[in-house]
Amino acid sequence: MIFFTGGKSVGKLVYKSAAERLIPVVLELGGKSPCIVDRTADLKLAARRIVFGKFLNVGQTCVAPDYILVEQTVREKLLEELKREIVRQFGDRPLENPDYGKIINQKHFDRLCSYLEGELVEGGQCDPATLRIAPALLPNATLASACMQEEIFGPILPVLTFETWEEAERILSANPTPLALYLFTTDRTRHRDIMRRIPFGGGCVNDTIIHLATSRMGFGGVGSSGLGRYHGKAGFDAFSYEKSLVIKKRWPDFSARYQPYSARKEAFIRRFLK
Repeated sequence: MIFFTGGKSVGKLVYKSAAERLIPVVLELGGKSPCIVDRTADLKLAARRIVFGKFLNVGQTCVAPDYILVEQTVREKLLEELKREIVRQFGDRPLENPDYGKIINQKHFDRLCSYLEGELVEGGQCDPATLRIAPALLPNATLASACMQEEIFGPILPVLTFETWEEAERILSANPTPLALYLFTTDRTRHRDIMRRIPFGGGCVNDTIIHLATSRMGFGGVGSSGLGRYHGKAGFDAFSYEKSLVIKKRWPDFSARYQPYSARKEAFIRRFLK
């Protein structure tokens, strides 16, 4: 049995190799996890919880919100709250905050810095000496932006907008089957509709990433974000081989199941099955 956490390209290689040997796998492959904010959301609370979930471990978590998809009518207010919350949690100079982390290595630092080129950026100061990047908002990001072409896995948060839910679904469909999906709303009808229509591994309504912390639910992806589940009993089941076994008594041994068959035997079996 193989368990793999990582990107889609390596995940496909693992899956292919396992298939050649008929070895079962659990793959957690990440993806571009959206954070949807509609006009009914509590924007102050949404900003606090989005900033926490996105910039935890400097964005280097598999279930971090990868981008925001916000309804146009509340876009400016949400951006104000996000900027205010970044300062509240990390200070106005995050790179001087001793509790603010670093990017794992030079390769990923350079990759993340390249996402900031040619974009309007709020924050996002880079320190090559320490491999640190301050929380960055990209308020004018589009599906064509470099940061929207692959999972970010860093402290960069693109903000995309929508005016209709048809437009929102079109944007979401550009990066289907994410590992996580987050929805901030007080509209229960909208909540139920999105949960039913959009495929994703797991997620939260009016919060981020905390679904990962419970052992009472299985965790994993769907489609391009992975397959299989683990955590709690789901993890125990994933790593277990279930062997089915019947231990049969010697008596009774009904002759009706054996050839030759007859109408009388059929009548007996039908009565027995009832």
